[in-house]
Amino acid sequence: MEAMSDQSTSICSHCDRAIPAANIDLHYAHCSRNLEKCKICGDMVPKKHADDHYLSTHAPVSCSLCSETMERDILDIHTGENCPRRIITCEFCEFPLPAIDLAEHQEVCGNRTELCHLCNKYVRLRERYIHEVGCNGNQDRTVGSSRDVREAERAQGARRRQQNDISTRRLLFTIAITGIAVILGSFFLTKGGRAQ
Repeated sequence: MEAMSDQSTSICSHCDRAIPAANIDLHYAHCSRNLEKCKICGDMVPKKHADDHYLSTHAPVSCSLCSETMERDILDIHTGENCPRRIITCEFCEFPLPAIDLAEHQEVCGNRTELCHLCNKYVRLRERYIHEVGCNGNQDRTVGSSRDVREAERAQGARRRQQNDISTRRLLFTIAITGIAVILGSFFLTKGGRAQ
């Protein structure tokens, strides 16, 4: 039975599809007049939409963050992992900034110090995790008098106030950016509504 169905079909020389033998001439005339094979993916595309097919499927695209042009299929990987303008959070202060600025920022940020409450020593933020693992809680013997301890506590209070100031600044920055985004969005929405 299959041999019979194979004999009753012919392969269209334009689209390489199996077509019933009785219809092959009519199919070929229609197919060659209206369709063309995409040189990249091999799909048959209506001739009048060939340019649109190329632009929407195969044309190189630009990254919206850094404007680098690349193949469409690697854009997601680029924006998620490789783009120098993608936003990354600092591991020390959790401030979001472009990846290209991260190393310089973390160099400064990681050198800031905080007081370890177990041993009463100041520790660089970049060394904090290693310190916490190895800290045995013995107080630093160099802090001899209660006056020194009070000064350390005052400094710690000032540091906490400074961190609260940073948190407040970060919150205000976020609110400002959100406000700007809302204003720009409403502007473009209004502009788009007028165009129609």
